[in-house]
This record gives sequence, structure tokens and C-alpha cells, in this order.
Amino acid sequence: MSKEHFVTRLEEKGVTLTQEQLEQFDLYYRLLVEWNEKMNLTGITEENEVYTKHFYDSLTLGFYFPLKDVSKMADVGGGAGFPSIPLKICYPHLEMTIVDSLQKRMHFLEHVGKELGLTGLYPTHGRAEEIGQNVAYREKFDIVTARAVARLNLLAEFCLPLARVGGTFAALKGPDVTLELNEAKKAIKTLGGKTNKLESFELPDDAGERNIILINKKEQSPKAYPRRPGIPAKKPLM
Repeated sequence: MSKEHFVTRLEEKGVTLTQEQLEQFDLYYRLLVEWNEKMNLTGITEENEVYTKHFYDSLTLGFYFPLKDVSKMADVGGGAGFPSIPLKICYPHLEMTIVDSLQKRMHFLEHVGKELGLTGLYPTHGRAEEIGQNVAYREKFDIVTARAVARLNLLAEFCLPLARVGGTFAALKGPDVTLELNEAKKAIKTLGGKTNKLESFELPDDAGERNIILINKKEQSPKAYPRRPGIPAKKPLM
């Protein structure tokens, strides 16, 4: 979608961007393309596609969850900054922690934060399994999200230990999540969560179906989770 279409589509959803925010999106796009030439951040670099499949797609979480009502958010496996950076631009009050295991991506995100003038942005280098056991992060977040990182049973072990009791884990997924939801039931329950809602929708410009799974954190996650790095992927909770 064009930038104009992007603005219009967001306004239809009740999100009005300031000139400064539009300039931040523009600069973010240019930094993404520039850095992508020296490190693998995204396979999508055409401007209209980035605005649809990265920027707009990231912001859909705000259509289904009241982000204005929370302050502390974590994005696990943040990669090139999706959904964290678009959400931080749109909801500047959010204290945004971005967890990723690749140091090079942390440098990129730190540079983006500095260039865009984003305060309250915390790129955090580490494995999700280690961050989830760190008392500085464990059960400290109002909402924890992840986009295109892993299957839901694995994501639940990475993300639910970071959400506070009463908080939310929001998994941003592609089409057809029925099988994933079924296989993740044990993991979600074990880690203190309960599936609240499944929101299904189509991205504009025939860009595909998306699903957002909203999981409420009902009780503390057992201390044994997340397990040591590598173990959840080898022996997922089923």
C-alpha cells in the first residue's frame, strides 16, 4: 500500500498519525533498506510491500487490544523490529523491550531508536529461555508479543513467563492456526495461560490472512519454565 493508503487505512481503524510519526515511518523504512544490504533483516524491501506486510501488519495488534491502557511491553524474537517499532511509533507511551539472540540486530534496533528519537525503547540481547528466567524481566510485562518466530507451543514457553499475572500474551500468526492452537493447549495451561480470543482478518491489498491469538496470564508460570536454551525446541510441550 502507498503511504497515503496506509494513513487512510489506519484512520479507518481510529489511528491518526501525526506528521512526526509519518516521518518516523519513512525514516525507519529507509534505514531498513540501507541496513538490509549488509545484514539479512527482511526479504521484503519494496516500499508499498513494507508498508502493508510489515508496518500495517504490525499495527493490527492495536486494533484488537487496548494498547493505550498498558505501559510495559515485550517483543520476543524482535528481529528487524516487527511488530515492536511500528507499535512504538504509534503508541509512544509504551516502554518497549525487544528480545533477540542476534547481537547485530540489536545494533540495528539501537540505531533505529536513536535516529527516530524513540525513548523507552530497550533492545535486549539474549535467548528467550534465559531472559524468561531473569528476575529483571520475568513476569514484568503487561503484554508480550511475538510475530513469525515459532509454533505456538514453543512461543508460549518463551513468552508467558515474561507476562505478569493478569497480563496478556499476543501471538501474531499467519493463516490457519487451528492445528497450532490444539497442539499448544498443554503448553498454555502449564505456563499459567488461558486462551481468550482468536481474531482472524485479511490484510489489505490481498496480502493474506492473519490471526492474532490473545492469551490471558491467569497464574504464575512454574519456575522450571522456560527450560534451558535449546530444550523447548527439542522437546516442545505437547
